[in-house]
Amino acid sequence: MAQQQRMIRIRQARTNNLRALDLDVPRGRLVVFAGVSGSGKSSLVFDTIAAEAGRQLTETFPPFTRNRLPKWAKPDVARIDGLSPVVVIDQRRLGGNARSTVGTVTDAWTYLRLLFSRLSTPHVGESSRFSFNDPAGMCPACSGLGERVVTDVDRVLDLDRSLRGGAVRLPGFGDGGYWYSQYADIGEFDQDTPLRDWTPQQREALLYGGRRAARLGGKPAKAYEGIVERFERIYLHTTDDLSDRKRAVLARFTRSQTCPDCHGDRLNKEARSATVLDRTIAEMSRMEITELAALVTRIREPRALPVVTALHERLTAMDTIGLGYLNLGRGTATLSGGESQRVKTVKHLGSSLIEMLYVFDEPTAGLHPADVDAMTTLLVRLRDAGNTVLVVEHDPAVMAAADQVVEIGPGAGEHGGKLVFQGTFAELTRAGTPTGKALAQPLQDTRPPRKRNGTITVSGATRNNLRNLSVDLPESVLTVLTGVAGSGKSSLAAELVARHDAVVIDQRPVSTNGRSTPITYTGIAAAIRKLFARRNGVPAALFSPNSAGGCPACQGRGVIMTDLAFMAGQETICEVCGGRRFKPEVLRHHVDGLSIADVDEITIAEAVHRLPDPAIVRALEHLDTIGLGYLRLGQRMTTLSGGEAQRVKIAKELRDAAGPTLYVLDEPTTGLHLHDVAILLHALDRLVDDGHTVVVIEHHLAVIRHADWLVDLGPGPGRHGGCILYAGPVADIPDTATGRALRSAAG
Repeated sequence: MAQQQRMIRIRQARTNNLRALDLDVPRGRLVVFAGVSGSGKSSLVFDTIAAEAGRQLTETFPPFTRNRLPKWAKPDVARIDGLSPVVVIDQRRLGGNARSTVGTVTDAWTYLRLLFSRLSTPHVGESSRFSFNDPAGMCPACSGLGERVVTDVDRVLDLDRSLRGGAVRLPGFGDGGYWYSQYADIGEFDQDTPLRDWTPQQREALLYGGRRAARLGGKPAKAYEGIVERFERIYLHTTDDLSDRKRAVLARFTRSQTCPDCHGDRLNKEARSATVLDRTIAEMSRMEITELAALVTRIREPRALPVVTALHERLTAMDTIGLGYLNLGRGTATLSGGESQRVKTVKHLGSSLIEMLYVFDEPTAGLHPADVDAMTTLLVRLRDAGNTVLVVEHDPAVMAAADQVVEIGPGAGEHGGKLVFQGTFAELTRAGTPTGKALAQPLQDTRPPRKRNGTITVSGATRNNLRNLSVDLPESVLTVLTGVAGSGKSSLAAELVARHDAVVIDQRPVSTNGRSTPITYTGIAAAIRKLFARRNGVPAALFSPNSAGGCPACQGRGVIMTDLAFMAGQETICEVCGGRRFKPEVLRHHVDGLSIADVDEITIAEAVHRLPDPAIVRALEHLDTIGLGYLRLGQRMTTLSGGEAQRVKIAKELRDAAGPTLYVLDEPTTGLHLHDVAILLHALDRLVDDGHTVVVIEHHLAVIRHADWLVDLGPGPGRHGGCILYAGPVADIPDTATGRALRSAAG
């Protein structure tokens, strides 16, 4: 069959909001899927095409193996033909633990270790001797972490207060807190004298317990656990997964300090002493990838050439996709979503496999307009190697590089799910679809900046690549931090958060609870039950699936879980209630024609009008205002994209914020269609108009032009950045990469 006739054929796709969609996607091509936020493009690409490809591949393995592979839900589709093994490269941050680095996750560190095991002087031994994840190579003092997390005592105590007056700032340790009596009521410490008037020995005893005091209140020294000891036992010396609340406490009351033994190199003394080309492996891990790639080409020993070649190819691949400013020692937890996505692609560049199906989720996320070309080059390389590349994307530059653009819409939620356009980018710009109209609309001119009301200062910042940076940010306005990827924007934002009280609105999930929905998140479940009870004259408990009204067969869950031993558990719809979770007699009661089970299926926008209760409307209207009205009330919060999660948090702040607050946002346009950016800007304006200060890391030119104040960092990434190129009104930006992008977009 000729290449141009080979297709992925989708028939009657109904996953999520897809409306019996039929579509033929050409294989061996770069195809971009566009559409407004919530239109159904991700439901088509990820939840239908990728899910079915992954599911069918998984089914080819034996049950024992299948149970250990990623689980793919069977999509609601009549038929899909023409699929290949799928590789999904999404925006989820690599995260990982403190041991995961750019080097380990790309296997470049494995090649480097192997190189040192062959050529180092003095000779240390096999490659495991250069691994900080192996006892043979790790620093014994820090277990290969390179740093120690310790309590920041200066933040723990307020010396101007007494114990009873709140001198101990740790949650649960203040007067009335859970642990207060463990130190305040033992008879040793004065509860009413400010700590500044205590002796140093008394403060030491309070913090570190009996180890530093001979006797406390008649108790043996070992019987008293100091505040620092107790705090570290609860928060640091635990193997349990930490909640978001505990992570926030750790961020506030701890600090990392470099390991005094290995000085951050993670390795033991023998591994730290070995050199190749007069450099230790730790020194090479701190070099920028671009520099390291050039350095290893100087190695000429024939016995090491295969390793050198493999290492150089991996380093060059990272440089090619714009990550040359990173180093192999960089922790993966510090990478942005965009950086994480590009790191994931590295191992696929040298793959000999063809006819693969690559699926990307907004690969330009986190990229400055000047860096987008590197990503489009990567997508084209994967296509030209004989693969099919499907991309969910809003960036016009990626659409322009595609062989074909598919637009799903026209609206969001129940107003989307249809094929509204399929063709070339040039044809799209002339189409009357939402994306076509947005592309044809010129970028608005910059507006006069709002008046500042004070100044927030960051001085002498040296985090990551910041070069003793100092900057004044205006209060009560919208400030945007710009610059090429790796220029220092996130580092500056982190310094701002560390030095000033700030609310961070990022793209981390809103909830990790699989049963959390907009109903539970906004706290309107009780109000909904009371509304139904009031309208129908019956008890409110009847409308709770976990109480009197729940289906007895499935205990109100709507599904039955069957344990299949060594095979994956099977979840099936409850035959008694049909998945509706309630008894039949409960479903006979209605509000505005809706049963309590129907409420889960209506959107937030519908609920504002169909559930006429002030508490419900107040809780939901901000979500509707910020453009999330298309979400269903029963939709699981774990299914939200990073951009949607961030907007949920913005809506919560619009509803709950009290008093002037500093907000720091990380790329809030992620996942937003050009049309939806205007809604986001309106929400940010509302925060500013309410007296708050908003600082945004952003590459989207519409947001940049809308800013009152611009701070442009650079000029390049990594060690080539970290400087303030410009700080001032948008209209006056000079000839920087951001300035050139703004002027180019304006025509």
